[in-house]
Amino acid sequence: MLADEVDFIEAGQGDRVILIHSSVSGARQWRSLMGALASGAHVLAINLFGYGATRPWTADRPQTLEDQARLIEPFLPRDGGKISLVGHSFGGSVAMKAALLFKDQVRRLVLVEPNPFYLLDRHDRPEAYAEAVSLRDTIKAHGQVGSWETAAESFANYWAGAGSWDAMPEDRRSKFATALQPNFHEWDAVMNEQTSLSEWRAALPPDTTVVSAADTTNSISGIVEVLQENAPSWNYERVGQGGHMAIVSNPDLVNPIVIKGLR
Repeated sequence: MLADEVDFIEAGQGDRVILIHSSVSGARQWRSLMGALASGAHVLAINLFGYGATRPWTADRPQTLEDQARLIEPFLPRDGGKISLVGHSFGGSVAMKAALLFKDQVRRLVLVEPNPFYLLDRHDRPEAYAEAVSLRDTIKAHGQVGSWETAAESFANYWAGAGSWDAMPEDRRSKFATALQPNFHEWDAVMNEQTSLSEWRAALPPDTTVVSAADTTNSISGIVEVLQENAPSWNYERVGQGGHMAIVSNPDLVNPIVIKGLR
């Protein structure tokens, strides 16, 4: 894709940092971090397929992480200069793939609660994998028939905690359900990926930081455990609270860790 086909926001000047958002959120989830980084970096937050003005996924085949990762290609320095990548949740999985595809141009990688769920199946985490499969099946079944509010209730309660959906104002529920629709295809990308952990370990930069919350979901905790066991030389940071969405709900806790990982 060309740069004018990928919606993005940017701020600051200096070394380039590309931010990749989670499902449902969009590029604007990074406003707080962008403000913190803009004094010393050129920060670009892109919108993945179906978010902002980036076109929806319409291909007649399952989406892959490479499809999403290719969205950053137009923003790589043409002179071969290096960038840093930050990704949250689904954006973390996309950032991993982008770092593999463009490894010669990626200096640092920060993964906030990344969700490459297929690794749970490969590395003997059956309970954590079952949680991911259950949520995927719910999104797929209800999305297939257009019952997006029902799908959104399950999604919100899983990632933000039981009762999160009921606590949302009615207008917010409607917007959330609409924003969830690209997630229908994102499950294919995170469940069908084939890259082995040995390949990730060899290709991703030595300066890779993985950030998680102590009170996150079992599926994410399982992924972090698998990464720690198989890539122990990476840097692992944990915040005490905030759950999976701590990067949005508690940026004062998470932003300094992300910034440390980039420096």
